[in-house]
Amino acid sequence: MKLNFKIIFHFLGLLLLFNGGFMLLSALISLIYKDGVTLELVLSGVAVLLIGLFVMVSTKNHTKEMNKREGYIVVAFGWIIMALSGALPYLLTGVIPNFTSAFFETMSGYTTTGATILNDIEAVPKGVLFWRSMTHWIGGMGIIVLAIAILPLLGIGGMQLFAAEAPGPNADKLHPRITDTAKRLWLIYFGYTAAETILLQVAGMSFFDAINHSMSTLSTGGFSTKNASLAHWNGQPIIQYIVMLFMFLAGTNFVLSYFAFKGRIQKIIKDEEFKLYVKFIAIFTIICALIIYFRADLSLSSIDHPMVWGQAESAIRHALFQVLTVITTTGFITADYTLWTPFLVVFFFGLMFLGGSAGSTAGGVKVVRHLILIKNGFLEFKRALHPNAILPVRYNTKSVSGDIVFNILAFFILYMLSFIVGALVFSMFQIDFQSAIGLSASSLGNVGPALGSFGPVNNYAALPLLAQWWASFLMLIGRLELFTVLILLTPFFWRNR
Repeated sequence: MKLNFKIIFHFLGLLLLFNGGFMLLSALISLIYKDGVTLELVLSGVAVLLIGLFVMVSTKNHTKEMNKREGYIVVAFGWIIMALSGALPYLLTGVIPNFTSAFFETMSGYTTTGATILNDIEAVPKGVLFWRSMTHWIGGMGIIVLAIAILPLLGIGGMQLFAAEAPGPNADKLHPRITDTAKRLWLIYFGYTAAETILLQVAGMSFFDAINHSMSTLSTGGFSTKNASLAHWNGQPIIQYIVMLFMFLAGTNFVLSYFAFKGRIQKIIKDEEFKLYVKFIAIFTIICALIIYFRADLSLSSIDHPMVWGQAESAIRHALFQVLTVITTTGFITADYTLWTPFLVVFFFGLMFLGGSAGSTAGGVKVVRHLILIKNGFLEFKRALHPNAILPVRYNTKSVSGDIVFNILAFFILYMLSFIVGALVFSMFQIDFQSAIGLSASSLGNVGPALGSFGPVNNYAALPLLAQWWASFLMLIGRLELFTVLILLTPFFWRNR
């Protein structure tokens, strides 16, 4: 079967229209704050809109049916097209004159990684900062729909586990289910963003800082408007607690938020992934807080002195914040955890492989996959003793099919191989061992802060240009669940059958 290129380009044109529209919104912010780059942002938006319109008009007579192959192409190339066009505001305004670095910053935005090459964020015009945060918000919104509605149809990474729980009609037709699900989840996403903006403003942030940090939080991105990230507000712990609340929500399956608003609390309480997600956060925070309290010197590792409400509160707050920001792959920082004892450096490096819940905006492997792997591992011991027994893996009381278990095992192996290859390639650019493994884990997991030379208080400006392309590739495959992108690199995918 030949590929239906018209429908592929039609969808890509639609994405460009969305991108151009959001650029014009950024131009409006630029106009309001009179930052001097309004014209450049308008030109960026208009150029992207015209290209998108031309592509859509040229392919308006397309066949409506889309098969799996076309779905893979639209998802993978959609993110690439968004990043390529999204680099335009940085280039035209001169904020990032180098195309490679502009593409890296944009890919980091859309994949909600939060790694930046900007040295002085506070000197960047407000319209561009808003666009930078907007790339996070668009990417996060896209990931929700991708995870809940698109990937299960493509059979990606065991996503079928929670797809059946998604709100909406139970019809097998593609469009009604996706449309209904997307509308509900986008409404929740928008509502959370608005709620956090209001709370942060009440807590003492300016409106501009509040809306930018809200977009970064709900997308689990991590771009900040301050050079010191959330450490800028170490003297206002209430702001950090608000951000922690919404990081937790952003790292939770958005379908559970839907159930919460419908009053179906039992669905949340009984959800195995959610329970494990909460347990992970609680246990890791206690471990981290105890070590910080008894062993670490927060005054050395923080950009601003955190001892505001007492040492115990400060240890708990910084521990909880850093555990949440790494598990949910948000990437905000309140302190440099690489100075908190060698144990905690390895500890946070390990958390980069955990990830948030499936169906959230978080990156990483995802809690549900770890849960299935753990359950299957324990069952292997039983199977060794009782080889003839039928012992299915159960998730939320339901039996998980062998295909999904194998899919998750394959995903985990491929993820670890990608991490190893990623680190090896970074080492080819004369990057030291600690920095290379940190870069690979952070890029692949969409975390943001890494280790070594690219730790929490550093940025990615020192990363060689070719290494920026490699990091962008790792961000993309990590964000799109590996299979979606890597399958395009196989020769059999492109054969007409």
